[in-house]
Amino acid sequence: MTHKIPVSVLVVIHTPELEVLVMERAGQPGFWQSVTGSVDALDEPLDQAAARELFEETGIVADGRQIALRDWNLSNVYEIYPVWRHRYAPGVTRNTEHVFSVQVPRDTIITLSPREHLQYAWLPHLAAADKCFSASNAEAILQLPAFTFL
Repeated sequence: MTHKIPVSVLVVIHTPELEVLVMERAGQPGFWQSVTGSVDALDEPLDQAAARELFEETGIVADGRQIALRDWNLSNVYEIYPVWRHRYAPGVTRNTEHVFSVQVPRDTIITLSPREHLQYAWLPHLAAADKCFSASNAEAILQLPAFTFL
């Protein structure tokens, strides 16, 4: 087994009205989140990892025109939950997560990866933050209004 790299991306998907897409994890029912995922290689550019994860988890293509990723130039370092540490090299306990967002129309077709997610919901941003199990994901959603209107 190849170990995961402890560098990841978080992509908050939202509408112009600040409704946020949250998805329930297939492996952890009851755990809701935005798009997240690790880089595939140490040299994978973060924006490419974010676009890849966005497509893999939702079917949304960030084309740079109508649907453009926004790099918040913000990163969070957090303790990896013990239940997931076996995915990383021995002794790795912290991950650095880089935050992105993408604005989409409310009627965007969402195609979930059944391997990763059970269902999704569009929620007002405050409700979406409350639903997320990850503190860094919730905090990013709470900061969404500031990053959306810059």
